[in-house]
Amino acid sequence: MGEFKVKFRGVRGSYPIANKDFLEYGGNTSCVEVNVNGHLIILDAGTGLINIGSELMEKYIASGINSAERTPVNATVLISHIHQDHIQGFTFFRPLHIPSSIINVYGNVNYNESLSDELAELLFGKSFPLDLGDIAGNLNIKDLNETEGIILRHGEPPIIKRIENENDACVEEDDVLITCYRSYAHPQEGVIIYKISYKDKVLVYATDKESYPGGDKKLANFARGCNLLIHDAQYTMEDYMDAYAPKQGYGHSTFDMAIEAKHQTHAEKVVFFHYDPAYDDNKLNAIKEHYKNDDIIFAYEGLEIDLM
Repeated sequence: MGEFKVKFRGVRGSYPIANKDFLEYGGNTSCVEVNVNGHLIILDAGTGLINIGSELMEKYIASGINSAERTPVNATVLISHIHQDHIQGFTFFRPLHIPSSIINVYGNVNYNESLSDELAELLFGKSFPLDLGDIAGNLNIKDLNETEGIILRHGEPPIIKRIENENDACVEEDDVLITCYRSYAHPQEGVIIYKISYKDKVLVYATDKESYPGGDKKLANFARGCNLLIHDAQYTMEDYMDAYAPKQGYGHSTFDMAIEAKHQTHAEKVVFFHYDPAYDDNKLNAIKEHYKNDDIIFAYEGLEIDLM
C-alpha cells in the first residue's frame, strides 16, 4: 500500500509574519504538502511553498552528478484562489527555474478569465524580474471546474475528465483522484475546495471559507466521512463579531464554525488552519487550551499527518 502523508508548510492567512512571538506555529502563508503514492501534490502556493522548493532542489541535485542524470521535479499544485496569501511563494519556487521540472498548476478564477492570465498579471512582469513565458521549467497552468476531476496515474500525465459522480470516476487501484467544488462563502469570486482520494483514504482542504447559519451543507456533503478535514479557522468569535471592526463577510471561519463543520462532516480528524496573522503563539496556545476537549488538531509549520 502506498503512502499518504500530509505536511503543513504555511498555516497563516492574509500575510506572512516574521517575529519571535510566532515561532511555535510559524509565520508563512497557506501551503500544504501532500505525498501520496509517489505523487507530490501541493495545496496552495503561499510563502510556505518556498521551503518546499528549496528541499526539492536539494533532492534534485543529490539525485545525479549532472542535469542529464538527475530525477526531475514533478509536482501538482492546486490553487484554491488567487488572493495574495495563497500565491505569494509561487515565483520563488526554485524548481520552476529548472528546465527539466514538470509543474502542473490547477485552479479557477471565473468564466471570463483564465488562471494563467491572472497569475501572469499578478505575479510576473511588473512585479517580478521575469514574465510568465520566461519560466525555464515545464509549467502547465490549467483551469479546472467542479464538474471535472484529476486522475494521477504513474507513467502518465495528469488526466482531466468530467466526473458526474465520484463513484463513477473509473479510477484504477493505484490512482489518486482529485475532485473539487467552488464555494462562494468567500468574497471576490469564491474559493475552490479540494478533495484528494487514494484507496479508502480522503483528505479535504477547505480554506478561506465562511460558514452559514446552520452550517455549510455543501461542504458537509462533499467532505462527509473524510479522514482529514483541513478547515479555515482565522478568527475567534469575539473578533468575528467585534462591534467596531467585525469580520463578517470577510470569507473566513471562526474556530467554532470549524467545530461545527467537524460535527456535520463526521470527519475523522480536523485541523484548524489559516490563522489570523495577529494571533501570536501565546494567543493560539490560549485558544488551543479552550478547545482541548474538542479533539481538534492545531496546524503548525512542520506538522505531519500520515493517513495510511
